[in-house]
Parts: sequence; structure tokens; C-alpha cells
Amino acid sequence: MTRQILDSLALGKRPQGRTLITAAWVLGHRDGGHRLIRNGEVVIDGGEVVFVGTKFPGEVARRVDFGNALVSPGFVDLDALSDLDTTILGIDNQPGWAKGRVWPRSYVEAGPYEMYSQEELAFQKRFAFGQLLLNGITTAAPIASLFYREWGETVAEFDAAADAAGDLGLRVYLSPAYRAGGMVLEGPGQMVPVFDEQRGLAGLRDAVDYIGRQNGRHGDLVRGMLAPDRVETCTKQLLRQTQAAAAELDCKIRLHMAQGSMEVDTVRKLHGTTAPVWLARAGLLNDRLIAPHATNATEEDLGLYAEHGVSIVHCSLVSARSGSILNSFSKCRERGINIAMGTDTTPADMLMNLLISLITCRIADKASDRVRSADLFDAATLGGAKAVGRDDLGRLTAGARADIAVFGLDDAVMAPSVDPITTLVTGGSGKVTQAVFVDGRLSMRFGEVAGIDMKAARERAQRQYDGLIAKYPDRSWGHPPVSEIFPPSYPIEVDANG
Repeated sequence: MTRQILDSLALGKRPQGRTLITAAWVLGHRDGGHRLIRNGEVVIDGGEVVFVGTKFPGEVARRVDFGNALVSPGFVDLDALSDLDTTILGIDNQPGWAKGRVWPRSYVEAGPYEMYSQEELAFQKRFAFGQLLLNGITTAAPIASLFYREWGETVAEFDAAADAAGDLGLRVYLSPAYRAGGMVLEGPGQMVPVFDEQRGLAGLRDAVDYIGRQNGRHGDLVRGMLAPDRVETCTKQLLRQTQAAAAELDCKIRLHMAQGSMEVDTVRKLHGTTAPVWLARAGLLNDRLIAPHATNATEEDLGLYAEHGVSIVHCSLVSARSGSILNSFSKCRERGINIAMGTDTTPADMLMNLLISLITCRIADKASDRVRSADLFDAATLGGAKAVGRDDLGRLTAGARADIAVFGLDDAVMAPSVDPITTLVTGGSGKVTQAVFVDGRLSMRFGEVAGIDMKAARERAQRQYDGLIAKYPDRSWGHPPVSEIFPPSYPIEVDANG
């Protein structure tokens, strides 16, 4: 019956009249925190939640009962993969400098070029947004690699990204990423930063203009966020002007820092200290700043984050894949640092990231009682909402935006179950997401996403990715063939008979 009711609704549209959503569990919000409601009800009207509780006394146009499921606020992903992930190419192919992860001098002198067309850049955003919705993510701040770009991201692809968010029904914070520099490979393992500050300032101007044009579009699904790429690619002047622009626009800034040894070493050579200390001395740390990933943050760095109200975006999967962890989730929380979550890599599975966060925190703490599944769930909802300055997201309460994800609890691999949050974090995955509403719009139901055929898009994405990989020799040290850059896990058997 539930499937029939959902199928009767127009995908990508708000249902007419009040809709009552119910399930075995509802994650409501009261007195500053989430509350589990057994056999709870959520009523939405237009783009707003009007009731959370049991036994709604008013009239409704329809009732959708998901049975053994959790009705939850949608996840907030502040480092959301928005391209075809290239970090997975480095999982078993190291060192990164030899595998196209840093531009060799020969490539720079030949002239870096866009390895995707504008149409391909637009497509990958749309495909990535669909993946986010499939995993119960309702708010996203997109992130993409600049390794395969000519320099920064383009206004055209982000105009297309805003339209994709409107078509699919995803809440986004975005503008084109820009930078004033990048790393160049002068010899095996010899990476040096090179800068073109004027190019970075031009990118900032483009981003400011973009936000001015796009902010509030598609029923306020699109809002701006300035995105200087990585701290080691930015100059002090670029970051000063970014802060001034953010104050003028009243928007947030996302800046990757304290995330890896290459960055830490480069910033120390350039500025004589760590990135957070450098920014603090320049007066550039404040609560506008959202900072993935903090895995290489010192005690002093974390103290500065806490003092200045900087939010961390914890992306446990991509960090753990490269051998690093946040040290630690519980310690950062005890300092009073706001922690949001990000997926960053493929798969765009927030539940997987929550599980890895739980495990890595307990390893870092050498204890099992300093972090709970609910703490991670808070970060993926309330922490993300706080980071972007919204008290109407990340929670289900009357007056909040109707951003809702429904997670099935009846999957055989999750049995038996005692508590729905612990069950989802420790045994679930994004694949148990049954439906997603964003601002009251039905954006996803049982694997079907508004505005895109994900099965056909998956095939197109693979063809596009294969084309990208074919170009890797151009920007790899010594220009070896693809077969040497990315050899198979095991030798591929060749049929002698053809």
C-alpha cells in the first residue's frame, strides 16, 4: 500500500495538501536534542513540517506508512562528492605523485587543459546529486577534485549544478572553487608550490558574482558558500578578500586544511607554522569557516578551532582509506568544536561514514565508551545544520523545513535490532534509504530519483570516467601508459583461443 501511495505522487513535486508520514520509529526533536518516537507521525504541508508526534488531530490528504522503518531528518553533507571520484584510483596505486595526483613540470609547461567538456562537467554534478539523494542526503556542499582541471571550477558548470539541484530536488550550498596556486612535481617526490594570485582573485570575483545571481533560486534550495580550494593553494590576500566577501554576502566559507602531510609540510615551509595558527595570526579564523578534515590538526590547532567557532567536517571514509583519522571525534566534541559530516568520496554513503567514524574514534581513544552512535548521527544532522547557520534543518520539529529521509529497518543483514539508530549506524548502509523529501518535494522513492535515470547515468558515468583515465599519462611523471599507472589487482587472464 505504501508503494502504491508513493507511486501516485509526482516525483520531484510537493504533494497537494497535508501528508502524514509514519513508521515504527520517528526521530523527532525537542528541548535541543533528537528524540525517538515509537510509531510516530510527521505531517508536512508544502515545504514545512507542521507536526511531529503521535495521533495527529487534524485532517490530512494522505497517510504514508513505511512500517518497520525510521523517519529521520535528512543528512547534511558538507563535503559532498560532486564529480566522478578520482581518489579511489589511489587506493592501491601509490605513490600519488607518480600516479597523476600532482602535475609534473612537463604538463604545466605544455599547458594544463580541461579533461572534461562543459557538458561532461555538468553531467557529473547531476549524477553525483542523484547519488546523494539515494543515500538519504538532503543538504550538500559539493566538493570535486581540481587535479584534472585547467585551474579552478567554472561558472558554467555551477550554473548547471544549480539547475540540477532544482530539477532533482536537493538543497545545496555552492559556488565555483578557486585557488591562487598548486603543487608542481619537479622530480620524483619533489613537490613545490607555485602561485598565481591574480588568477585566484579572479576566481573569487567569479564566485561572488555567481552567489549574487544564484542565491535563493529554485525555491531557496540554492544558497551560496565560498570555496577556496585548499589552504596550501591560497595566499593571505586571497583569504582576506574571501572573508570580506563572505561578510558582505553573509555566507559561509569552506576551506580544506589540517588534512595531510603534504599540506602541513608545505604550509610550514611557506609560513613557518600550521595553517590554523597562520590564519589565527592573520585574524582569519571565525565562525564563518567550515574546515574539512582536521586529521592532521595539532592540539594548538584544535584549541584555535574551539576558540574561534570553526566547524570541522569529518570525512572518515576518505581519511581512513589514506591511513589517517580524526584524533579524535570525542576529544573535539569535548573541546566544544562543532562537528559536521561529509562523504567526500565514493560511495556517497553517510551511514558508512558514521560507522567508520565510530570505529576510528574508539581506536584513537583506546576506549569504547567515549562516543555513541547517536553522537555521529547528531553530527550528520544537527552539526551540519549548525555549521551552515540553520536551525530549520537537520531536525524534525514543527516549523523546520520538510527535509526527510526514510531508512528501512527490515533488511535481513540488520537483524536483530534493539535501537534503530545503533542498528543503522552499525549495520546499515545508504542502500536501505526508501524515500527522501526535500523541502516537501518527493525527491527519491525506492531508488528512483527525480530528474534523472540513475541506471542510464551510471553507464554514461563509466564511459566518461574511462575517457578521463585514458588522459592520465599526460599529467603523470614520465608519462607512462595507463597500464603502468593503474595496473589491475591481479593479472588479467588472456584467452589464448581468442
